[in-house]
Amino acid sequence: MPLFVYQALQSGGGKISGELEALSRQDAFGKLRQQNLQPFSLAAKGAEAAVAVAAGASASGDNSLNRAQVLLFTEELCELLEAGLKLDRALQVIEQRQDKSSLSGVAASARQSLREGATFSAALKKASPSFSDLYCNMVKAGEASGTVSKILKRQVEFLTMMGDLQRRVTSALIYPSVIFSAGIALLVIFMTFLLPQLTALLGKTGQSLPFATRMLIGTSEFFGSYWWVILIVLAAGILGFRHFTSKGDGRIWWDRTKLQLPIFGPLLRMRFYAQFTQTLSTLLNNDVSLMQSMQLIRNATPNVYLQTQLERISENVQDGAQLSRAIQRVQFFPPTMIDIIQVGETTGDLGAALERSAKSYDKQLSVVIERVTALIQPMVILMVALFVGLVAYSMITGILTTVSGLPKR
Repeated sequence: MPLFVYQALQSGGGKISGELEALSRQDAFGKLRQQNLQPFSLAAKGAEAAVAVAAGASASGDNSLNRAQVLLFTEELCELLEAGLKLDRALQVIEQRQDKSSLSGVAASARQSLREGATFSAALKKASPSFSDLYCNMVKAGEASGTVSKILKRQVEFLTMMGDLQRRVTSALIYPSVIFSAGIALLVIFMTFLLPQLTALLGKTGQSLPFATRMLIGTSEFFGSYWWVILIVLAAGILGFRHFTSKGDGRIWWDRTKLQLPIFGPLLRMRFYAQFTQTLSTLLNNDVSLMQSMQLIRNATPNVYLQTQLERISENVQDGAQLSRAIQRVQFFPPTMIDIIQVGETTGDLGAALERSAKSYDKQLSVVIERVTALIQPMVILMVALFVGLVAYSMITGILTTVSGLPKR
């Protein structure tokens, strides 16, 4: 087993040094804490221990969490910080959970990074890839303003809202998915078994088929003969689209287009308005300068198009313009937000005005979510009904036309 050399503080205040065997660096820290020792130096001794350290570091950065685990980690950490615990102690409590899940590994890795001098946002990013850039930059904003617990509470609300949205959308899609699957199965049966037999039968009559029936037969024959070409074209199109929208002007175009989509565009815009006003309010109320706040919000925004808009606002503010005037120039934000910001600038309490605006946009966001989930189910059912109905109409029309053209006895 690898050997580690350590120096630590005893509970009485004295220093102690020695060696111990452990599977990894993290395991060594755990054994020292079980002995009520506070290590301030821990080094691997020998090649075997060095390999264990490297493996442990790799594993600590590989603690993947799902959405529910990220929410649980954030909730627990927020509650502990609001209860008055220091960040290091709060992480230690999570690390010592009875349930030895990935949360313990993430907390241990983040705590170790903090002890090595890293910021909490950098420690989270190193501890697990499940903490998004938005999450880490929001925590960074909290570090700048000294309001990590408030930022984490806002993250809890945001993650809860997104989880609720995902559950509602999933629930709304269950019934349409069953209908859609049944419709696809029905179409496969039509195209694979019934249509070829119908085509052979109608061909023997010598009658001219309607346009809709000929189109259906031609489509069936095309898909049957060139299905592999269709798959290749689809795969190439998807890969090409992803490459085009991954960087540069293509990324900006796609991020702008998403905000303009008929159904999901209003949802994305409303979510951004709520996040922007709430985050800016939190930062300003904790004595972070307006320019620094705008820069932190820009870094926390994953949408590149919105980043360019926020950068334009920052440049205008830096040139001496008021925030309301700078926001008005980009022509993206709603007039009601601009009016509220103007009122806040006039009264000298911009943070409070933005906080009221954030509550308003949170309510509007809930309304938009309800509308989106209510529209999904009938839209999917309508699409399947139209598609299946078109196929059935084409087949029945062909049969009726052929039968009506047969000579009467």
